[in-house]
Amino acid sequence: MRALIHDRFGDPAEVLSVAEIPTPEPRPGQVRVRTLLSPIHNHDLWTVRGTYGYQPTLPAQAGTEAVGVVDALGDGVTALQVGQRVVTGGTFGVWAEAFVAPAAGLIPVPDAMDDATAAQLVSMPFSAIALLDSLQLEPGQWLVQNAANGAVGRLVAQLAAARGVHVLGLVRRSAGVDELEQQGIGDIVATDTSDWRERVTATTGGAPIIAGVDSVGGSASGEVLSLLAENGTLVVFGAMASPTMEIASGDVIFKQATVRGFWGAKVSSAMAQERRAALLGELMQRIGDGSLTLPVSATYSFDEIADASRANFEPGRVGKVLLRP
Repeated sequence: MRALIHDRFGDPAEVLSVAEIPTPEPRPGQVRVRTLLSPIHNHDLWTVRGTYGYQPTLPAQAGTEAVGVVDALGDGVTALQVGQRVVTGGTFGVWAEAFVAPAAGLIPVPDAMDDATAAQLVSMPFSAIALLDSLQLEPGQWLVQNAANGAVGRLVAQLAAARGVHVLGLVRRSAGVDELEQQGIGDIVATDTSDWRERVTATTGGAPIIAGVDSVGGSASGEVLSLLAENGTLVVFGAMASPTMEIASGDVIFKQATVRGFWGAKVSSAMAQERRAALLGELMQRIGDGSLTLPVSATYSFDEIADASRANFEPGRVGKVLLRP
């Protein structure tokens, strides 16, 4: 079968290429899935670069989330059937014509859900809802997040609104405000203006901001922390601009702030099965009623992986970049 492979770490546009590899056979408790569509996530490309928290043994495949059709069952698998459409959000190596995965980790896709939506169902939306759920915010309370126009930022804003939680979004350029408003996401402040802090106060009405999410790093981390109320919590989700956080010790000390990290894979694996099922059910509900949208910016073939990986980091992109075999 054809799969995307890299034999060294580096720029995904340069090191990823299509290769012929043996088609995998499912072991007991596993199924083989024929890939239909797979989204490109930042962490997928960071893994190819060798800069993520997980480093595969080279030569390595890539990709972690996909929708596909079950085409072979391993011994002992009874809950799934050949021909059934399923999604996975944590199976490494899905940028291939087929992959094997534990049957227990696959989620059946409702017939009414299209492939493009299903392909994105687990990784980013589940990270967003798990992140929001971990903050235990009450309806009417405020959360602040930077990278508000990123994939997770848009999802958090929509999911929080459905729960009655207010989200103040920070973007680094004024154009981002209009982009989000076009998607129906408001309460956005651009930090490239001199009066952005005054705009924050006007947006929140001076209400205390209970929690903050930092996905940028550098000085942006300190900006989010500076807006938190006493006993506020800063959650570190990513580091788009810098791996080093610049935060003022005074904000930590005098606000008695808590700073903690969030890694979706770790949180998901440690989560009780009942809670995971409840959050997935909430995602399905939000997608079904239209309060959560999963747009697609473009779809590329495996042969176009260089263009696809570059498109993933285009400024102003709305929606996920998808790959098809």
